[in-house]
Amino acid sequence: MKLQLALDRLSREDCLAVLRQTAPYIDWIEVGTGVIKEYGTEIITEIRNGYPDHTIVADMKTCDAGRHEAIQAFEAGADVTTVMAFSADGTICDMIDVARSYGTSVMIDLLNVDSAERVKELSALGADLFGLHNGKDMQAAGDHASASQFELVKGIEGRVAVAGGINEDTLPDIAAQKPDIVIVGSAITGAGDPEKAAARIKELMGR
Repeated sequence: MKLQLALDRLSREDCLAVLRQTAPYIDWIEVGTGVIKEYGTEIITEIRNGYPDHTIVADMKTCDAGRHEAIQAFEAGADVTTVMAFSADGTICDMIDVARSYGTSVMIDLLNVDSAERVKELSALGADLFGLHNGKDMQAAGDHASASQFELVKGIEGRVAVAGGINEDTLPDIAAQKPDIVIVGSAITGAGDPEKAAARIKELMGR
């Protein structure tokens, strides 16, 4: 089980400061959508160069122009980029095609998807990395990541990531589902001591 740190709603300086404190405890680094919008793909490259042994995720949340945006992300140094599951099949296929040519991966963001049939369709297109995702606005309404979400990807081949307000209290139920990647944001980045928070979450995951 890998720990992915989501860097979002942070300044460049705060992103880099949090990474300096938490790098030994995290496996994947997510450059959040808002961070990319504010600083451009250059910040992906900066983090790639600073952390060459980590997997870098560019959370592009692509929903159109898939080939172009995938190339942007991978040329900047990302190992993984994201596409929304509601995107046209052609968009998703283009991104998977680009990823294969770069030896990288595409994560399908399942935000607001509640159809297991759609997940099966995506799998048939060649998708093999799925992100169960409760967005920030959903969390504000009390809708957080839960074990029940895993029904959506039951029987699907490939890796599964999960995100959505995960913290020390909610992690045990999530970890019991044995996802491949657990995505944590503010429980680490907003902690008084991000290093201690990351270390504790990694410990709870059983490393």
